[in-house]
Amino acid sequence: MDNHFFTSTGEKISPQDMLDRVREFVGVKKDAVYKIIIGTDSLGANTGSSDFVTALVVQRVGNGGKYFWRRLKHEPIFNFRDRIIKEVLLSLSAATEVLHILKDAGFDFEFEVHVDVGSNGRTSALISEVTGMIRGYNFPFKTKPESYAASSVADKHV
Repeated sequence: MDNHFFTSTGEKISPQDMLDRVREFVGVKKDAVYKIIIGTDSLGANTGSSDFVTALVVQRVGNGGKYFWRRLKHEPIFNFRDRIIKEVLLSLSAATEVLHILKDAGFDFEFEVHVDVGSNGRTSALISEVTGMIRGYNFPFKTKPESYAASSVADKHV
């Protein structure tokens, strides 16, 4: 997977540049509470490939935030369940990668994984399966309607 990120304006940056921008953002208000949130959304396979976008949101709780995202083009995934599972796996992969980078940089933050499933609609049948996967990693998580990193931020770039 291409490990480059994009800024909210579409500028392509390296993971190190992303870290530098997070460091700069946190440096403005060092005493604030920060939350790192990761979520993935996808678009179906009608075009011959599936499009997955993973968003990394850095929230200064109660006072704004910024986000970064990256895209993965994947072979077509026609099965809805498999596509949702792939979204969760991409979020978990990004979470473990990014958490190592940010913890090594000495950041103090809360963390969440946001999943694009909820207790209503088509995804309700998958909610216990995907939340169980995330629990296996011991990550806190949010589902719809609170999972804005997946259902709003990542969705914006799919």
